[in-house]
Amino acid sequence: MSFNDRSRLDPNQVQDRRGQGRGRRIAIGGGGLTLVLVVAALLLGVDPTALLSIDTSQQAPYSNQSVDENFDLQAECQTGADANTRQDCRIVGFVNSIQAFWDEEFARNGVQYTYADTVLFSEATEAACGYASSAMGPFYCPLDQQVYLDLDFFNDLETRFGAQGGAFAEAYVLAHEYGHHVQNQFGLLSSSRATGPESEAVEIELQADCFAGVWAFHATETGFLTQVTNQDIIQALDAAASVGDDRIQRQTQGYVSPESWTHGSSEQRQLALRDGLQSGDINTCETPGW
Repeated sequence: MSFNDRSRLDPNQVQDRRGQGRGRRIAIGGGGLTLVLVVAALLLGVDPTALLSIDTSQQAPYSNQSVDENFDLQAECQTGADANTRQDCRIVGFVNSIQAFWDEEFARNGVQYTYADTVLFSEATEAACGYASSAMGPFYCPLDQQVYLDLDFFNDLETRFGAQGGAFAEAYVLAHEYGHHVQNQFGLLSSSRATGPESEAVEIELQADCFAGVWAFHATETGFLTQVTNQDIIQALDAAASVGDDRIQRQTQGYVSPESWTHGSSEQRQLALRDGLQSGDINTCETPGW
């Protein structure tokens, strides 16, 4: 995978709050955050407060934080050549490509796409959905329509979850979260807490995986990426498998309990992603009519 060196990046789609985490603890109802809940939150969720009973009375109100002086995406992430050499610029490039695709896809069907920022942070930050810790992993907050990401998650994906990693694993994670943004615009997101392989929660996560595959199918058409190789696809599929509920449960508790699944098994997630990758058609993902 490589970016078109001459493509112009738009860093305005990414807010940089790295280095601004205040080390503040999240108050959890019921006496603490168990390992199982931490793992569940790391499974590329929608809204972390749907999994955790967070005491918001001790949280500061949401506010846009200024960019730390040590990081300047505006100056350093201007072209695809920058995306080929820096991880944070690569994130900007992926966000640009993903949103360019959805903007065109919506317009082709007579619907307006609403752009959503990605917020890069380290340790913790504030979101409209609550105070977010890096332990939650990447997530989409429908209340402020933003994607939140600590870049250290990609190290965890390899070291804790056994994924092979790679740039397109990062692309899959971002495309999945923007899949939730697309669902939000369709009115498909649900606050249901039912669990299990056939639950609505799992269906929503699998649809976001499918949406990620649809973008990957069309990624080079956006002009940001010059190619998507078989190795890139393998990286994305491997990342999807690494965050399957069954695989996480085996690693953390030593057995699989399908009745508690919230995101789907490794096989389900790979199949959903593959559906989008093979068809390139959003209707494959069982969306309502435009």
